[in-house]
Amino acid sequence: MAVRQDTIWERFLSPVVRLLIDEDGLRRYADSINWEKESDRYRRDDVIIPSYYINQNFHGIAGGYLNSDAAVTYDPVTQYVLPPNEGIVRQALVDAVQVKPRRILDLGCGTGSTTLMLKQAFPDAEVIGLDLSPYMLVRAEDKARNAGLEIVWRHGNAEKTGLRDATFDLVTASLLFHETPDAVSLAILRESFRLLVTGGQVLILDGNQKTLRQLEWLNDVFEEPYIREYAASSTEANMGAAGFEAVRSQDVWWINQVTSGIKPLSTENVRQYTATSVDNNLEGLGSPAFGIMA
Repeated sequence: MAVRQDTIWERFLSPVVRLLIDEDGLRRYADSINWEKESDRYRRDDVIIPSYYINQNFHGIAGGYLNSDAAVTYDPVTQYVLPPNEGIVRQALVDAVQVKPRRILDLGCGTGSTTLMLKQAFPDAEVIGLDLSPYMLVRAEDKARNAGLEIVWRHGNAEKTGLRDATFDLVTASLLFHETPDAVSLAILRESFRLLVTGGQVLILDGNQKTLRQLEWLNDVFEEPYIREYAASSTEANMGAAGFEAVRSQDVWWINQVTSGIKPLSTENVRQYTATSVDNNLEGLGSPAFGIMA
């Protein structure tokens, strides 16, 4: 797998992270799986891989996420690049859930780290993880199996999932929007709106856009082709444009943010969410994920 050598990540940070990673263990794990055979179980012929996903490198890696190496190395690296702690950052999204979901869709689920946390938090809910990379889904399924969690993994495009209207109470995406053009992020939010029942909630966890705009050098650390476009945009504004109401963001330890929106009640003939009322005050969650202690 070709790796660009001129990025800040490869020149300075990658050697440090490699000291903390059991590369021999990763290699043994990678060799223990027939990745092509296993990924074929998920690969759908009706899923068209968009050009923005295949014509760019991500994290300095040629081919981005459409290879088994990306699936193997994603988790070991991510745990060291999400301050103050990957688990705390992802927990922020779980803590921001303010409905009682019966069906959850995690878009761009990757290796399923947040998806597993959602299933653990809501064990009675049906949880579906959707991703464009079948290799990432192989890794996600392996993690779920080892954790004893029953999750549905689906190969698909978050812009056009092919799933039925108004069939989810909660739609989420973690660390996805900074890796997509702004127009695609808006399309994903519109698709989320379509998929949610009235009163359902969308939650987006990603980099803090205010911080990224103020600290330009952060955008140069990793090879992220759309990070500047993401930083210049507003997830809140895009949620409003997609039709969501009660839209607000909460800082997650300054470097990340979680943004919530609610599909408003309407007279459409769709299943309405009535299991619980929605409290839109994210700041009152009292969660260490937000740097707030109750």
